Amino acid sequence: MLCTRLTNARFLTMDPDHPVAHDLGIWQGRIAGLDEAVTSLPAREVVDLQGATVLPGFIDAHVHLAWTGFKQNTPSIAGRTRVDDVLAVVADAVARTRAPGDWVSIAGYDQRALGRHLTAADLDRVSDGRKLYLLHDSGHGCVVNTAVLDLLPAGIPHDNGFLAEQAMGAARALCLPHSQEDLAEAIGRAARTCLAEGVTACAEAGIGGTLFGHSPVELGAYQLARDKGLLPLRVQLMVSADRLHTVAAHETDGIPRALDLGLRTGFGDDRLSVGALKVYTDGGMMARTAALTSPYEGLGHAGQLQDDPDVLTGLIVDGHLAGWQLAVHAIGDRAADVALDALERAQRLRPRPLARHRIEHAGLIRPDQLPRFARLGVTAVVQPSFLRYFGDDYASIMGEERAPWMYRGKAFLDHGIPLVGSSDRPVADGSPLRAVQFMAERASTSGQLIGPDEAVTVDQALHAYTVAGARACHWEDRLGSLTPGKHADMVVLGDDPRRVDTSRIGDVDVVETYVDGHPSRPRT
Repeated sequence: MLCTRLTNARFLTMDPDHPVAHDLGIWQGRIAGLDEAVTSLPAREVVDLQGATVLPGFIDAHVHLAWTGFKQNTPSIAGRTRVDDVLAVVADAVARTRAPGDWVSIAGYDQRALGRHLTAADLDRVSDGRKLYLLHDSGHGCVVNTAVLDLLPAGIPHDNGFLAEQAMGAARALCLPHSQEDLAEAIGRAARTCLAEGVTACAEAGIGGTLFGHSPVELGAYQLARDKGLLPLRVQLMVSADRLHTVAAHETDGIPRALDLGLRTGFGDDRLSVGALKVYTDGGMMARTAALTSPYEGLGHAGQLQDDPDVLTGLIVDGHLAGWQLAVHAIGDRAADVALDALERAQRLRPRPLARHRIEHAGLIRPDQLPRFARLGVTAVVQPSFLRYFGDDYASIMGEERAPWMYRGKAFLDHGIPLVGSSDRPVADGSPLRAVQFMAERASTSGQLIGPDEAVTVDQALHAYTVAGARACHWEDRLGSLTPGKHADMVVLGDDPRRVDTSRIGDVDVVETYVDGHPSRPRT
């Protein structure tokens, strides 16, 4: 007997051997069969989906759950365009704290909306003895007041209170860590948001590190969230590479640096596991810190690498030698050169053709870099919504020649490079359907076409958020398609994204999300 049979639906399985089905059977959280294999079987429950379209649950291969959850509960200055209005929000947040010396964190900071960066002097006007920390929406910078600057180690560079990249990490270190309880609650909030948008599995893009880590025991917070029933979807945890340290392993192991006990990619279970090692090579376009080979239009600089190229290469190579899958953050084309050079060296030293190393973002990829991606077997994990929401700005700072190279789609596929969709939430909107819409039409919210030749088909975009996402996370044997034997993770949609007008894909309703055959909103 089946546990559940879902019937009267259009199942878009993403499995070429059985691309469309109308009935699907579930047994103990797994897909038992499709159509005639299950139609006549008895089931404890039969659910009539009334003609709905069902896809495999979306996989978001690059998110920041804890950051998302904290941001949802943090005072925000998003949308403010006047400095005085921003300072009024900050002053209100200060007034809600209990004592001088408290930390006040503010979300939503973006200098582009204000026309200039805020300064420490600006914040000092409203700080009232508190330590103020305004996180840039990109996650690659912050503005702090003088009370924080006075606590920083000597030599930390800043621009009138604005700290970028590693300098930002020094400021974060002063106010962290969060408690595991607070982290678990934040993770749970973000996970519920993901589930409501049809995401059933995701990869958390960096725990425990200087830039985006929230605690030295952050992995334990995810375990706590699972233990408390706050983790309703599957999560794979990338570990920040700055957690690696020298180890005295046996010489035949060839492992110069590792985590304690040799923990690496693959540890865990179907609900919570350790994924790739996250390595940052540069910053971001929003903060103007992505590392380019030619300067930003009108800015006179070309961004920055996180460290000397030799240091970054050593970290990537050592991670590879220690058995990790690598997820290398590289947004600018100069950073991509560093990443590709290092990955090539690593594979030459110890060939691991099945490692499935990834470049996260791949935000600006020159035509000459595409064959190297393909030759090295590197996966491109892109964020289409960056261009949907920030594309007009990004196109202006890249210029006419380079704008079509941003967050590519078709060129990756034409070169045989696996294309994986993700959100980088909370940096951008997390809806996979809105991202699919952009991938197919390449239009920003203003209607500007950005690299229209990089448009892919709707089927290819859906593949990037299902089959390709599963493969990038080494989940292809259990997720990514509605194939018998795989987990019954599904998203029920109010319409078929392949049949509606492309401009409407992002507005298709997510009716229900199933994980292990259980709906997110249980029926009564």
